[in-house]
Amino acid sequence: MSIELWTWNTPNGRKISVALEEMGLAYSVHTVNIGKGEQFNPDFLKISPNNRIPAIIDPESPDGAPISVFESGAILIYLGQKTGMFWPKDLRHQVPVLEWLMWQMGGFGPMPGQVHHFLQVENEQDRRYGLERYSKETRRLYGVADRRLAEVEFFAGDISIADFAILGWAWRHERHQVDLADFPNVKRWYETMMARPATKRGFEVALS
Repeated sequence: MSIELWTWNTPNGRKISVALEEMGLAYSVHTVNIGKGEQFNPDFLKISPNNRIPAIIDPESPDGAPISVFESGAILIYLGQKTGMFWPKDLRHQVPVLEWLMWQMGGFGPMPGQVHHFLQVENEQDRRYGLERYSKETRRLYGVADRRLAEVEFFAGDISIADFAILGWAWRHERHQVDLADFPNVKRWYETMMARPATKRGFEVALS
């Protein structure tokens, strides 16, 4: 039986399609058109009470009973623990995975997401203020990532679910108005990730 992936073509949605492909898990896609408000449908709210994509239903969880999981970070941790892939066995090595996953969830997602928003604001004064504030913070976060990747090949040392999480948002760097040439270590990592066959498949899955 395959995992049900409830999703849309967004950075958070792509995190999970990439992870599922990289882990070699069977899954089916159930699109949730957030432009049409399908995230508020009662059936979807049963598995994602925060009315956000993505969410999954795993009919065969480790204890054998079906389980649903919402929030992309929680889904990645669940899949990593379920498969033992891209998730270290010992606590010491889990720490950097969790650190960089939380860094993405808390900053490198919400901040560039605000850039996406303010680029569409019509009021020039509001638009200018929003872009000045959030573009500056977004570039700061790219700088944090660049310094980290000057020291290691992947964010937690070895490739992990943290890379899938961050890649979902780095994929939209052009919409962030960020030139990766300004962050050469991020550029190297991004090109390495996007060249992986399973990651490519994760971005090619029809999610809309």
